[in-house]
Amino acid sequence: MTNQRSVKIPSCTWNRPIGLGWDKPYTVRYASNIDDGPWHGMPLGGFGAGCIGRSSRGDFNLWHIDGGEHIFKNVPACQFSVFESNSTSSQAYALSTQPPEDSSLQGWKWYPESGGEGESPINQQYKTGEYHALYPRSWFVYENVFQAQLTCEQFSPVWADNYQESSYPVAVFLWNAHNSTDAPITLSIMLTWQNMVGWFTNALKSPQVRVRDDGSPVYEYQPRWGESQGNYNQIVEDTQQFGCVLSRVGNDALQEGDGSWCIATLKHPEVEVFHHTRWNPVGMGDDLWQSFAQDGSLPNSIDANPAAEGEQLGAAIAIRFTLQPGETLEIPFVLAWDFPITEFAAGVNYYRRYTDFFGNDGNNAWAIASTALQQYQTWRSQIQNWQQPILDREDLPDWFKMALFNELYDLTSGGTLWSAASKLDPIGQFAVLECLDYRWYESLDVRLYGSFALLMLFPELEKSVMRAFARAIPQGDDTPRIIGYYLTIKAESPIAVRKVPGATPHDLGAPNEHVWEKTNYTSYQDCNLWKDLGSDFVLQVYRDFLLTGADDVEFLADCWDAIAQTLDYLKTFDLDGDGIPENSGAPDQTFDDWRLQGVSAYCGGLWLAALQAAIAISEILLNLNLGDLGAPVASTGGTPAQRWLAMAVQKSTYETWLKQSRPIYDEKLWNGQYYKLDSNSGSDVVMADQLCGQFYARLLGLPDIVPSDRALSALKTVYDACFLKFCQGEFGAANGVRPDGSPENPKATHPLEVWTGINFGLAAFLVQMGMKDEAFKLTQAVIRQIYDNGLQFRTPEAITAAGTFRASTYLRAMAIWAIYLAIK
Repeated sequence: MTNQRSVKIPSCTWNRPIGLGWDKPYTVRYASNIDDGPWHGMPLGGFGAGCIGRSSRGDFNLWHIDGGEHIFKNVPACQFSVFESNSTSSQAYALSTQPPEDSSLQGWKWYPESGGEGESPINQQYKTGEYHALYPRSWFVYENVFQAQLTCEQFSPVWADNYQESSYPVAVFLWNAHNSTDAPITLSIMLTWQNMVGWFTNALKSPQVRVRDDGSPVYEYQPRWGESQGNYNQIVEDTQQFGCVLSRVGNDALQEGDGSWCIATLKHPEVEVFHHTRWNPVGMGDDLWQSFAQDGSLPNSIDANPAAEGEQLGAAIAIRFTLQPGETLEIPFVLAWDFPITEFAAGVNYYRRYTDFFGNDGNNAWAIASTALQQYQTWRSQIQNWQQPILDREDLPDWFKMALFNELYDLTSGGTLWSAASKLDPIGQFAVLECLDYRWYESLDVRLYGSFALLMLFPELEKSVMRAFARAIPQGDDTPRIIGYYLTIKAESPIAVRKVPGATPHDLGAPNEHVWEKTNYTSYQDCNLWKDLGSDFVLQVYRDFLLTGADDVEFLADCWDAIAQTLDYLKTFDLDGDGIPENSGAPDQTFDDWRLQGVSAYCGGLWLAALQAAIAISEILLNLNLGDLGAPVASTGGTPAQRWLAMAVQKSTYETWLKQSRPIYDEKLWNGQYYKLDSNSGSDVVMADQLCGQFYARLLGLPDIVPSDRALSALKTVYDACFLKFCQGEFGAANGVRPDGSPENPKATHPLEVWTGINFGLAAFLVQMGMKDEAFKLTQAVIRQIYDNGLQFRTPEAITAAGTFRASTYLRAMAIWAIYLAIK
């Protein structure tokens, strides 16, 4: 115990009164898209380990335990509760403002929400506490209910350049209790958890894939929710720690969903520890609550018998202590889980990264929890040491610091995969979903902006993703598919093969097939025809090399063949021989509802920048002794001299293409003020992302692809038309409007949406071009829409002026780290 209150919450958190709802949160644009409502909080758990979420009303409601799958459901039995007494009175609350919607746990008393029960005469001024979040930490500060000052800090061990603890399936809940009164206070803190072992796997081992109304392929997911037969709970302890392991009667062979949970705490000489290993989480709850609400104790019941069919099990541990006036106690609780297998298609199993450190038998939840109880203080210090230099910067506003860290939530809850290490992949393979609605991994066009966070904070994971794309480019898959886009416009769909050899795949596959091996899952468009993916690949490879020290030439060598193949493939779309591949008139790029015709500003600029990057890469590799790098430099093999000569020929070819195409770009697209959408449609639309290629060229220290004065003119036009004149700058920059801010087609979809990640990329370009104030105004408008309107921790791809959103939990929004990179 100490006589000092030590809770220090950074000033730049996202915060909200506990339990306070939203008057008019954003709602989903299309009924088929996921809309869980605004009650989302910061996720807890390591990368690829599965994660859980706890909202600002205190309920545990997000369950991403099965890799790539989404369950949003309040489980009331998973909860913290607090008992408090002094010499005259006592009270006990379960610390969620959301009581069960069924008949369960009616015997419990639930925490009052801010602005609700007990409301003061000044409307909405009564506050029962505040929730704060700054990923990977969040806090509940309880106010006006308990006499003691209570704070619960939550975190998982995630910090930059950490390739071990960041993978752990664990959450720390660090409680700080302080008595500021002049009389003793007795407190008891209880953690209850339902045994959910076996629930998180698809009961449909070969789910049927269908095309839904927005043209996206989907499959049915039926978790084994509530199937608890054979589950049991048992006490575990040593001299310093006490816990309860929630497990299941073992099968012969471990499968997805098999494993264990553990709730645990530290023993302390001033603390009493209580437990109950078998209570009914779907009953009235009196078997637990009666004793807890009376004096903060539990009956210390031990029953490890497995659950019968239809039976549910809960476990509970509690600590009770008395604080004298002025005293403070800080004590941790830990939640750990161990579900070591991620299954894609039936029988396609991967062990998770954390199994490299704890084993893969599914019985390590106690070992993980025990490690957390020993190391949580070090972990918290590591997080603080990583964040503090950014938090201390006076040139960054608090709202920007808040969003910069909180947008990293997607690395935890974006269906993230991180496999165990192998000889080929020494730190495993990594992947994040494009989003929950478009459930396929690492969409390359999206990560052109969205991968900056991974690159800057976990560069080895970033390079592992790009190596997976490099391996996939030479592969082919002749599976015929219907293209969903044509169904949405009620036209007959062409039949397209899934993957053409040499084409850059759009994505690394989906959770129901074989991620990393079976690519190009999306069938909304024929991505073999896209004109941006090949350029995106080349630019990201060179970017990852340059911004990670410019010394990993083996990475460049691993990717070179794929670079050569995809540029050659992309050049086949240059039908008129002018040096630049043309867009076909179909939506054949990341704006995949937007038809571009002929040479386009977006794809053409990326092509020019990619050629420059490929030339720079070839110069680096040509200056090396290629014999030392081995066969990956050239799939055709040959002697080092032959490989060197082949690369020199390729470099010369790219120089020829670049010389030919550079003047064509300006000649066909520059209109004296900005770059036209494309060369053939006649549109006067100002495209917000028209100079993405120029942004990348400057970022990578390559020659400008357009004159700098024209780039600045175009950028100012974008800022004026797409941002200031679009709804008076309230929402951010629309993707494409006419110079006066009006829509070319009022019924258009993508042009009139504000894409969060594109806006952040545009802001990074503004910073790069000396327009930092404009960049912050643009970014702040988007951040305000997200974090003031119930979109926190589920940032969508797109918002509209009508207060709707599309595609929540979107990868591209991590592009906010590109703004920080441009500033830094």
